[in-house]
Amino acid sequence: MTVEWEQHPIRSNVMFVQEDWIDYNGHLNMAYYNVLFDRAVDEIFLGLGLGPDYAKTRNASFFTAETHVCYLRELSAGMPVTATLQLIDFDNKRAHFYQELWNADENWLSATMEQMSLHVDLSARRVADWPKDVFQNLAGLAKAHENLPRPERSGRRIEIAK
Repeated sequence: MTVEWEQHPIRSNVMFVQEDWIDYNGHLNMAYYNVLFDRAVDEIFLGLGLGPDYAKTRNASFFTAETHVCYLRELSAGMPVTATLQLIDFDNKRAHFYQELWNADENWLSATMEQMSLHVDLSARRVADWPKDVFQNLAGLAKAHENLPRPERSGRRIEIAK
């Protein structure tokens, strides 16, 4: 399956903040930002050939190796959100991408997430090369995103500057 990627970050379908995800501070608990980002990745990765059947039919999957989340603005129960994804880089075994979580009604940025994913052979439980078709899909997405500016929040690190 070959996908034609547009030359802008990919946008997920609209998702909603669930009432039971709200913490004692009255806003979305930090763990559920990751749930929303993950759901968006799953949706978008369908186009790469990495949908739910991928693990079953190929005995392989993609695992998260590292993430960096920045929380910019609170979300409340019932709010509609959408996530965008931009492929920053990839190689034979890894994919580095950046996401933004947006309020879908008022179009303000709530959070960002940068992630490194690894392709894993599930029988060996080891990092392995992407299959040719998935690699080609990643190459197509990389080509579509090659002229996008690198997101300002990409590559950040945590530190207390002295």
